[in-house]
Amino acid sequence: MTAAIEPAYVLWPLAFFGFDLSVTSAVIVLWLAVAIIFLFGYLASRRPSLVPDELQNLLEIVYEFWESQVTEVLGKRTVVWLPFIIGLFLLIVVSNILGMLPGLYPLTANINVTVALAVIVFITYHVAGVREQGLVNYLKALVPSGMPLAILPLMLVIELMSHLARPFSLAIRLFANITAGHLIVFTLLSMIVVYKNIWLAGFPLLGRVAVGMFEVFVAFLQAYVFAYLAALYIGLAVSEE
Repeated sequence: MTAAIEPAYVLWPLAFFGFDLSVTSAVIVLWLAVAIIFLFGYLASRRPSLVPDELQNLLEIVYEFWESQVTEVLGKRTVVWLPFIIGLFLLIVVSNILGMLPGLYPLTANINVTVALAVIVFITYHVAGVREQGLVNYLKALVPSGMPLAILPLMLVIELMSHLARPFSLAIRLFANITAGHLIVFTLLSMIVVYKNIWLAGFPLLGRVAVGMFEVFVAFLQAYVFAYLAALYIGLAVSEE
């Protein structure tokens, strides 16, 4: 659990034109998460059947769930953006679960990782809006039409601040919730060392189990919130209104 509060350690130092590209424990977990997602997708879809097996059934549940969720905010554009949203959800939820395993670095408890994901969403929905509406029309949509000229600068500042707050809230929400769970578990297990009483050891362990079950719920919930907000921001950016 110390991985939740310690930086990732370098396994393979690597630099390229002054950029640090070292392979760290966090990078290994990221590769592992991506490998698990690809393996899951491959095994679940390599032999599709009318009577699905467990993996195909699970993949269909994930697909149908997100299809219904994304359709609410993207409508006819769902077919374009659904793979991105599902991929984002799976990457976050798998990273969250891997971070709960002993010895594996908790990716989403690292603010750099959550900021990177939030920036990807930020850039993606702006690019989507520009491609859908054109640069001029997209910029015009930053403020409502018919706005009095006197308050136009103020509304523009407020709108820009709201856009900048989106990646900040995405990054902090995911980071804070995942980190809090790891710190609570670390605190509970530390009680065994602090009190050094075998009769009291059961209470922290029971607390660890309870918090662990809640962590699984939070892992899925935060992945859902992040992916759904990404779909919502894209839907707002490509909307003509």
